[in-house]
Amino acid sequence: MTTSTTSTTPVTMLPAEKYTSAEVLAWERRHLFAGTWTCLGRLAELLEPPVKQRALVVGDVPALLVQDGEAVRMFANTCRHRGHELLPEGDTSSRRQVVCPYHAWSYKTSGSLVAAPGFKDVPGFDPAAQGLVELPVEVWEGWVFGHALHPLGSPEVPSFDTHLGAMRQIVEPYAPGSLSLAGRHTYEIAANWKVVAENYHECYHCPMIHPELCQVTPPDSGDNYDLPGAWIGGSMDLRDGMATMSLTGELAAPPLPGVDPTRVEYLHLLPNLLVSPHPDYVMTHRMVPLAPDRTWIECTWLALPREDGTVSADAAVEFWDLTNKQDWGACESVQRGLASPHFLPGPFAPNEDAVMQMVTVMERAYETGRLVD
Repeated sequence: MTTSTTSTTPVTMLPAEKYTSAEVLAWERRHLFAGTWTCLGRLAELLEPPVKQRALVVGDVPALLVQDGEAVRMFANTCRHRGHELLPEGDTSSRRQVVCPYHAWSYKTSGSLVAAPGFKDVPGFDPAAQGLVELPVEVWEGWVFGHALHPLGSPEVPSFDTHLGAMRQIVEPYAPGSLSLAGRHTYEIAANWKVVAENYHECYHCPMIHPELCQVTPPDSGDNYDLPGAWIGGSMDLRDGMATMSLTGELAAPPLPGVDPTRVEYLHLLPNLLVSPHPDYVMTHRMVPLAPDRTWIECTWLALPREDGTVSADAAVEFWDLTNKQDWGACESVQRGLASPHFLPGPFAPNEDAVMQMVTVMERAYETGRLVD
């Protein structure tokens, strides 16, 4: 579907500084990555037993992900005593309590203070008032999403259901939460995260750089959605005789039951999760901005086990690693072009309407600090 253009709808891409400025990226990290629902990864890997605690950064805010019985919680990674990190970034712990390594203040995995050495007889000290600052976290279809800018219960935290919107109905038939890891590649590319996302949202470039992709799907097929939620995306059709996106068009994994075997979805849950359900696997790209001109990308393939119990989607991994590298080369070239003093924002082609949607969302976000009303 083509989005209609009004006087307030952008008809060109964002100005160069939105892709090259350290100040803009710092704002995005704080307001769009820490301040909205950012994908942190797969729950089965983040808190894989015996791990009960994992320190990570959401946008620019250090956080501690914790398994509390059956519940998943997230706390600010800062001790209530004098601010020491509870765990260094990237570290994990299998302890049943959260213990600060500085002065041994300890907390239950629910966040309440258990012990504060030396404070037992201090007048006015109230342990109940010294619990960890809890942050909002949600688990959906096996992915963990965190909001790290405001505490749990703050009116400033948007509803996750509102953030997800109608994307739920498109993705859940593929049941990615029940699928297993079939492959993973990580990349670090010299391009802004929005350049990567904008490239994902259009196939205007496909005839020029993706000959293999064009063999299995018509680059001008499908429609883009205009539905509620902080996401952008659309679908593409497989060519007749093609069962999935692979170099031969043959299935890469067991077919997923109850889904359309003729189409592939391309969905971007802002800010950082790209979800691409196929007839036989679900592929995701999780983006983490490292610098204005550098992005870390985790590409994951999820599939059903085969009859022998093994899980693989090698043909999909082969196809998309090739396609990804073609895209990364284009994105890095765009980033270099954006750094030119002669760059001026160019107009959108009619079949770049999803990119136009993303620019519209981003311009509103820069004004309001929100991705969805």
